[in-house]
Amino acid sequence: MPSPTDEFLADMLPRQTAAERAIHGGDAGPRTALWSHADPVSLFGAWLPVRTGWTEVSAAFERVADQFSDPLDYRFEVVAAGASGDLAYTIGYEHNTVSVNGRPTTYTLRATHVYRRENGEWKIVHRHADRPPDEPEPDATFRR
Repeated sequence: MPSPTDEFLADMLPRQTAAERAIHGGDAGPRTALWSHADPVSLFGAWLPVRTGWTEVSAAFERVADQFSDPLDYRFEVVAAGASGDLAYTIGYEHNTVSVNGRPTTYTLRATHVYRRENGEWKIVHRHADRPPDEPEPDATFRR
């Protein structure tokens, strides 16, 4: 019998990976659908200032989607994960090859997500992403 963490990952990771591929292709809709629209929600983006509350977080997703295009590769490398009751988390590396404001770039981010089960469905309520200390600055310019 799969563990709660295995069940969570089997459900959430394919949907989250598809949503990340979509936003990197300019479509924020799938990511928006995966997130809780009920506060508290928070976003500590890799290049954006901290956003709290659904209004700020969803606006940040649209801004990010407007700057990304031509996704060639995206994958999430899980380092650690856990699920218990109605809360879960993932910690890992996001590896991405995409264009940012029309300039091709490849980069890796460390990413932590917190999830809350709402009405039987997992929703993201927090994301913190940043460059690993040894990762060079991306070639493309991201507009804050």
